Amino acid sequence: MAEEVLITPPGKITSFLRPMDSSKLKAIEEMNESPTHLTSSLLAVAFLTSFGSSMLYGYNLAVVNSPAVYIKDFYNRTSVSRNGTGLDGEALTLMYSLTVSVFAIGGLLGSLMVGMLVTRFGRKGTVVNSTVLVFIAGSLMGFSRICGSPEMVIFGRFVTGIHSGISLSVVPMYLGEIAPKNLRGFLGLVPSLFICAGVFSAQILGLHEILGKEDHWPLFLSLVVIPTFIQLMLLPWFPESPRYLLIEKHNVHATIIALKWYRAKCNIQSEIEEMQEEQRSLSSVETVSVWRLILDPLVRWQLLSVVVINIGMQLSGIDALWFYTNDIFRNAGIPDPEIQYTTVGTGAIEIIAGLIGCFTIEKLGRRPLIIGGFLVMGFCCAGITLSLVLQVHLPFMRYVSVGCVVGIIAGFCIGPAGVPFLITAELFKQSHRPAAYTVGGSLNWISNFTVGFVFPFLQMSAGSYCYLVFCCVCLAVAAFVFFVIPETKNKTFVEISQMFASKEAVPETQGLGHPDQLKLRKMNGYGTLENGSLEFDSSSSVP
Repeated sequence: MAEEVLITPPGKITSFLRPMDSSKLKAIEEMNESPTHLTSSLLAVAFLTSFGSSMLYGYNLAVVNSPAVYIKDFYNRTSVSRNGTGLDGEALTLMYSLTVSVFAIGGLLGSLMVGMLVTRFGRKGTVVNSTVLVFIAGSLMGFSRICGSPEMVIFGRFVTGIHSGISLSVVPMYLGEIAPKNLRGFLGLVPSLFICAGVFSAQILGLHEILGKEDHWPLFLSLVVIPTFIQLMLLPWFPESPRYLLIEKHNVHATIIALKWYRAKCNIQSEIEEMQEEQRSLSSVETVSVWRLILDPLVRWQLLSVVVINIGMQLSGIDALWFYTNDIFRNAGIPDPEIQYTTVGTGAIEIIAGLIGCFTIEKLGRRPLIIGGFLVMGFCCAGITLSLVLQVHLPFMRYVSVGCVVGIIAGFCIGPAGVPFLITAELFKQSHRPAAYTVGGSLNWISNFTVGFVFPFLQMSAGSYCYLVFCCVCLAVAAFVFFVIPETKNKTFVEISQMFASKEAVPETQGLGHPDQLKLRKMNGYGTLENGSLEFDSSSSVP
């Protein structure tokens, strides 16, 4: 005899001893296995969070390239008005370098705040509340020239970095938790697609014919407030993450409402049981700290995987490539006035590659995209070195170098640009996920800053051979993913944790340590009850 579990608002879970016939049990099993369709609510949330948060990261990466000359001139004129003398070349370069690099410093600070913020405000709440940072930054940069203050530009860049550090981790976490398992890959790559769109938007708007003029650079920097304003107006109407509501807030009623909002046709009961299985497998429903995450032997391989892919994403050479892109295009015979349009073309390639990744990840899986992307990048980095060395003797090799630039961009955007953030959500259960994003995000920003700081010296010492370093990094990360990280497509968070637990030879399930958790008598591997037996601790209650 199997029990039928009835979940009733306002949050009480009751268990009825009603026999189920075999046909009903079979129907429930089929509902559990059937794919959940993409709903307009899921798509709207993915687009809103990515448009108002993730896109700003890409925009801010590229926005300072076009008006660089005008910003330096503003700094110099301000120095003359304040001190009577202008800045020398070294001081001016230092000021502009600080304007560019302070974004990464802010990003590091923001990534360190993620765990605390998502625990206190929730996933959606953190995205909404962090919008205040964008309005502060946009105001500072937009009025900087009127106020004659370079400090406002630099501090504005720092504040936008904090927002990007937060959103770069929270948005994939939020989308990963609200998505059904068969759509988690697609929705998880939407933010990376909007990051590419942000870079492309900055390249388009930075053209001389649009905002690439001296009078327009403050407006160009402050346009970030527009997508964030749209997000702020619409996103609060959507529900919070169902997993956060059930596992951390113990609010079954709100969980049911959220699932009904995000799902068209599905067995809500089976999804709640899968979340409860994850809750039961936790030693505590409280969010663990970064230090506890590092010391936890049960997640050693997951943590190592996050470390490797996040460091590898930045040390792959994609950021350093932009240091050399203009020279490569110039050596290929492209006239200087047309290089800006060629750069815009690379931005379009990023979007195309991102779309390919979004629409193929659920068919191919995570591993083929990330392994294939790193392999393509590795071979193209070697190709750039070879073409730069041989183009002195073989003129046609300059066109090979352009093809390698395109290959690196395409390989990066198809997989390594977005899959690491998705993988971070999938490899960890609810209690460890915020700390994992803090670690991954911090390493991402530290590696970003390191590449920007070290690459000029590496280029001076190694010349054209500097790209062989990136080639080795890409091939090493591809090998690590191939041998260590399993395929997570269409797997629940508990099933993924069980795959890694087998590497440690440590039991995955542990005793309950929290009075609000549901107790389980017997359960199969899919989060459903074999004997249907649920019981509450007499001291517990669900709000």
